[in-house]
Amino acid sequence: MKLEIYLQEIPGHRIERFTSILNLIREMYPDASESMKYHMPTFESDAGWIAIGNKKNYISVYTCMEKHITPFKALYPEVKTGKGCINLRDKDVISLAGLKPVIKSAMEYRHA
Repeated sequence: MKLEIYLQEIPGHRIERFTSILNLIREMYPDASESMKYHMPTFESDAGWIAIGNKKNYISVYTCMEKHITPFKALYPEVKTGKGCINLRDKDVISLAGLKPVIKSAMEYRHA
């Protein structure tokens, strides 16, 4: 699936938040490789990756490691998270700045 088609399938009330997160990642890592690797927008650097997905009731930010989302969880304990993902429900109020440490950690993590 192409990104344009994926974005067209996102509900109107959620598309602004979704594209804001996409653009934040693009601004922070303009040289990252962008693909639909996991059937959702995925960004990869030499060191790490991050993906963002539209789900039925929320937007998920996938990092694959809990350590990447720890700072975010401290700032927003009311936001649902998984082991390495953040599930932003439509009702969740967050600042995009709160996602910057998550993006940085995920994109710059080097496996030992």
